[in-house]
Amino acid sequence: QVQLVESGGGLVQAGGSLKLSCVASGRTFSSYAMGWFRQPPGKERVFVAGITGSGGRTYYLNSVKGRFTISRDNAKNTVYLQMNSLKPEDTAVYYCGGSYYYTEPLRGDYWGQGTQVTVSS
Repeated sequence: QVQLVESGGGLVQAGGSLKLSCVASGRTFSSYAMGWFRQPPGKERVFVAGITGSGGRTYYLNSVKGRFTISRDNAKNTVYLQMNSLKPEDTAVYYCGGSYYYTEPLRGDYWGQGTQVTVSS
């Protein structure tokens, strides 16, 4: 079973940047589509960004387009989320998710434990 471990969350001021990382176990990482999801306080988890196994195609939540960039390094079994121009409404627990099939938006089949991102105004 694939395990995912996120890191890189923290507290940042509005307008700042953070880069999240997610390392996956297993030898078939490039076979899986990967994504980032977030769960704001008191709300449901929602899709943020997705990427195909090869990294050749990406898809974003409209509100993060132009600010967030998802990428992956299959040699390192790692997927990243570069977050720029952060806003207080980006505050959430961010989860790395993997999926057996790429869809737009991505639907996660397995999850990491989450990392907190807090953006102060």
